[in-house]
This record gives sequence, structure tokens and C-alpha cells, in this order.
Amino acid sequence: MAEVANKIFHIVGIRDAVDVSDKKIIPISEWKDRLYKFSRNKGAVIGLIFIIITIIFSIIGPSLTEYKYDAVNVSNQFFYPRIPGLEKLGVFDGSYKGHNSYNSYPDTYYLFGTDNLGRDLWTRVFLGTKISVYVAFMAVLIDMTIGIIIGVLCGYYGGWFDIIVQRILEVIQGIPTVIVVTLLMMILKPGLATITIALCFAGWINMSHLVRAQVIKIKENEFVLAAKTMGESDFKIIFKEILPNVFGQIIVMAMMSIPEAIFLEAYLSFLGLGIPDPMASLGSLINNGFNYMLLYPYMVIIPVVLFVLLMISFNLVADGLRDAFDATIGGA
Repeated sequence: MAEVANKIFHIVGIRDAVDVSDKKIIPISEWKDRLYKFSRNKGAVIGLIFIIITIIFSIIGPSLTEYKYDAVNVSNQFFYPRIPGLEKLGVFDGSYKGHNSYNSYPDTYYLFGTDNLGRDLWTRVFLGTKISVYVAFMAVLIDMTIGIIIGVLCGYYGGWFDIIVQRILEVIQGIPTVIVVTLLMMILKPGLATITIALCFAGWINMSHLVRAQVIKIKENEFVLAAKTMGESDFKIIFKEILPNVFGQIIVMAMMSIPEAIFLEAYLSFLGLGIPDPMASLGSLINNGFNYMLLYPYMVIIPVVLFVLLMISFNLVADGLRDAFDATIGGA
């Protein structure tokens, strides 16, 4: 029996034992762990890459052609997209159903075609993308600033100040945003500044609710009470102890607000209440192309596709950030 047992079982000696204490355990910082979780989300990574590429093209795209966004050339109206190299294959050669055939096309290239005034759509689409993204980022930046300040003050101090502010926010939130924005656009002069102010009217309320709820939960923790016991000022407690623990939720909320701001700006521009002509945003380009959709579908298809992909990308990145900052996801 002993011989059989020796063949089946192996007695581990001192030399065979593994000394766990000799192994070095390298700690991973919290931000590296979140970055790792985000990088494992393929959809979020693809969305982030598309957003970066789109922003780069929105900056350098208009300078890649010789045309200006406001250059009107009536003789070049409604030219279909023509791309070098593909025209010989019968694809994107400037012709569509007999309209503007290859022979009548000027000796130049319009990569996205031209609109009803003969303006280059390549330049206008990427200019409109830059304006839409700029307005959205500015609106979210202002929303974050106002929302964080109001949320921290209400959540940290509470009392009568919190009660009064919350009642005011309920009244403001009860007013439809579209009506308020429309009235502001009718009163103020149309432009980038006006539409940014209009988008910021009520967008910060959700941010303030989020920050307020997180501050109320965190301010009762032991490390905050210890800081108060040591005589730290409220300013230091808020910025050193509370805000770093809320920063993750703020980033996720801000990223989720960007597609909402882009959609609202595009909606207003589609209704004719956005960026005035000759400047353009994705919404105004969609509105203009919608009028000629049956005969010249490229005018609406190109900005719509870019708009949809941009919205999907921002939502994918927001979902990836939410999963990365969610402490309940283990090993994801």
C-alpha cells in the first residue's frame, strides 16, 4: 500500500515549496485599472477612435480643398460626389440617374458634391461637424461648471439653501427646454454664442442633481469626518476629499450629455433656429438637404450618416466610461 501511495502522491519537500513572500505584487493604480477596463470595451475604443478622426478632419478637412464654405457658384449646382481614382470604376464619378453626367462635370473634384448654391459640401460638412462638436463641448463644459458648483453647495451645506435651490430647479426643469431655447433664439441674435447659452439654460440641472446626491453620500464617510476633526476648511474638504471621489461620475455624466447637446443643436438647426447661413452645422445641412432629398439624396445622406455615427460613437464611449468607473464590475 505504501508503494502504491508513493506512486500516486508526491510529498512536497522544502525545496519544492513555493515561497509566496518572495513574489513581488505590483500595485495597479485606480486610474490604470479604469483605463484597462475601458480598453477592453471594443465598442468604446472604436467609438473613441472615430470621434478623434472626425475631430481631426473637422479641423483640417476644410483646408484640404480649394473651396471656401461660403463660396457660391451657381453654375456648379447639384454636382454629385466625384472622387479621384473611383471615377474610372463608375463609382462616385459625378453622375447619377442621368443628372450631371461625367462629361458635364467641371475639370475639378467635389468629394461630397455641391449644394443648391454650388457650394462645396466637403468643406461645409466638416465645418458643420466642427461647429456641432464645439457647441456641444462648450455647453457640457458650462453645464459641468454650474452643475458642480450648485450640486456641491447644496449637498455639502444642505439646510434652507438646499431647499430653496431645489424648488427653483424644479420650476426650471418643468419648463420644456425646446420652448425656452426657441424663445432665446428669437430674442437674441443668432450665432454660436447665442445657441451655446440656449443649450446651457437647463442642461446643468441633471449634473447638479448627480453631484448633490454623491456629496450627500460621501460627506458622512469617516475620512471626511476625520478631516473636519483635524480642522480642515470646507474648501479643502470639498476639493481634496469629496470631489476626487465624485470625479468619475462627473466624467460619465458629461460624456453622456455631449450627444444630447449635439442632438438638440442639430434639432434647432433643422428647424431653422440654429447657426445662420452661410455658416453651417450638421442640423442645418440636413435641413437643407431634406428639401432636395428625392432628386439629390447625397445632400442629406452624407450629413445624416456622419451625424448618426457621431452620436453612436459618443454613446459607446459613454457606456465604456460608465462600465470603467463602475466599482461593482469586477475583473471586467
